[in-house]
Amino acid sequence: MATTAKEDPGKDEDVTMAETSVASSPKELRNVLYARCATFPEDHVFDQNELLSFKILPENTVEQLSVHTKYLTKEGLFKLMSRDGKACWKVVKRADAAKYKTLTQDEAIVYSYIEASQREGIWSKLLRNKTNLHMTTMNRAIKSLESKNYIKSIKTVKWPNRKTFMLSRLQPSEDVTGGPFYTDGILDEEFVHQMSYWIERYIIGRSWWHPPLHEPSKRKSNSKLTQEQAEELRARDVSRRVHGRPRSEAMLPYPAAYNGYPTLAEVTRAVNASELSGVVMRESEVGQLLDILCWDGRLEKIRGGRSYKAVRRVAGEDGAMLENGLTESPCGRCPVFDICEDDGPVNARTCEYFQDWLEL
Repeated sequence: MATTAKEDPGKDEDVTMAETSVASSPKELRNVLYARCATFPEDHVFDQNELLSFKILPENTVEQLSVHTKYLTKEGLFKLMSRDGKACWKVVKRADAAKYKTLTQDEAIVYSYIEASQREGIWSKLLRNKTNLHMTTMNRAIKSLESKNYIKSIKTVKWPNRKTFMLSRLQPSEDVTGGPFYTDGILDEEFVHQMSYWIERYIIGRSWWHPPLHEPSKRKSNSKLTQEQAEELRARDVSRRVHGRPRSEAMLPYPAAYNGYPTLAEVTRAVNASELSGVVMRESEVGQLLDILCWDGRLEKIRGGRSYKAVRRVAGEDGAMLENGLTESPCGRCPVFDICEDDGPVNARTCEYFQDWLEL
């Protein structure tokens, strides 16, 4: 017998588990079963086979499992569902289960549909159709749930005039609120303008070379800066590095090999570091502002759309701001442009800068 025990060490463990289960009361078994299921993620769904695989019940049969799952469902700790035509269950937190016990039947029905809507919320008209309750009965249940702070009313961006409800402990999804650009379902145009303005100046500062803030040639060779002048120049320089630069006639293009044009990730980090927004901006949200600036012709995507560059503009004869792509290419600032021609000493075929520029 000793040899048999060594050959099958798991047998004694199974017997011990069964004996322990037999000695346990039905309440203790249900608590053990619930605690085991509660270790899984909230959205995990259990079927009969998975619950039986825990080997918590003494007989471990479908009939015995059915008795305990029915009780847990009645107590609100399990939520009965259906998958592929078969019964399955989802764990409900004890705090949420306790809420159901304090609700009337009508309130419990309304609460269950609002809970199922998660962060999207549910429209009052759709809620009424699903619950099949009379308008007065449903409104009474909603008012009671709101007074207990179980649910709340929210505004959606797509349908601001619709009354939508969701659980009080949840935050609406971005599809509902519109993200950081909306306040109470209304587009915050001033916030969008300020963010776009800041981003544009930041990219201008990374896209073009600007003359130094202080030109030594404008001072006498033997003159020195006073302490006040030095502090003023330093403050101006720091301010420009943080807030970028405006467009000016002094903007000069960088060489073709310049790789300082910012990417979406870099712009996002700069925006969050500026603390201009009260919330942390995500790349998808900053990308929306960059797309708007590109559509307005103020920025352009380069290097396969990975980086962004500010478009330089010059004033036309009528004072309008016109784009001039020639000033951004090597030809527009070439010192021997006048003698550049086919078969000449300088031509486009042998230009050592032109090909590098086209590969940007």
